[in-house]
Amino acid sequence: MKIERGDWALSLRPDLGVSITALTWRGRDVLRPAPADVDSPLAASSFPLAPYANRIDGGGFAFEGRAVRLPATPGFAPHALHGVGWRSRWSVLRAHGGTVDLALAAEAGPEWPWAWTASHRLTLSETGLEMSLAITNEDRAPMPAGLGLHPYFAVEATTRLRLPAPKVWLTDAREIPDRLAASGELIDWSDGVAVAGAPFVDHAYADWNGQAELIHDCWRVDLTASPNARWAQVYAPRGEGFVCVEPVTHRPDAHNAPAGEDSGLTVLQPGGALSMTARITASET
Repeated sequence: MKIERGDWALSLRPDLGVSITALTWRGRDVLRPAPADVDSPLAASSFPLAPYANRIDGGGFAFEGRAVRLPATPGFAPHALHGVGWRSRWSVLRAHGGTVDLALAAEAGPEWPWAWTASHRLTLSETGLEMSLAITNEDRAPMPAGLGLHPYFAVEATTRLRLPAPKVWLTDAREIPDRLAASGELIDWSDGVAVAGAPFVDHAYADWNGQAELIHDCWRVDLTASPNARWAQVYAPRGEGFVCVEPVTHRPDAHNAPAGEDSGLTVLQPGGALSMTARITASET
């Protein structure tokens, strides 16, 4: 599926976790383009995360007296990663003009013991891409929930990332959050840092203001997320030509956060819903 509006073009695979496979502006790659034979969202340009984002330590947690054990996600054992939505086929409810509405219904099962539905709207206009994501608890019992978006932003040799966030979750050897620290203990992106010169990063930044900028040579890309996406997971592997800036509504392994911590995890009562939005724009500089 391909949509074009003004200087923007978007390609989409609803059958592949509703993955975006390309997003361009004036012929430039805003997101990393997927290969023509892409068969995994991890090789795509962006995909939604539901009913949770990032890792759950060992796939296990306790919720309201209930012990939950999820299977390990292939390639990320022993942890469960990113929920079910990114590995599911979504249904296209409506595609009109620059807007595509998609839906997913998930029954309770081994990968998530609650029933839920999700909706995802992508709107491409002459000013950029608007993404909205929502989840509803369709179960008879309360359900922990979280959402996220996983864009892979294309980077050039001189690209700088600016992302104001004062704190970062440092991780243990298993890539599970271990300690909340000042961003400078890892890398502080607040004033703009060249992605090519940055160390390897795969960490959640806390108290994020919901805005990030990719500053290229003569042009820039802006990401703006809704206020409830207070964490930004930054994945910056060295020499790969992309950086992920993932707006998420909770920190990794929030399901195992200590009691009283503001981890961002939301408890949805039966019929309750959670939503988030993000917008990508571009401009010449």
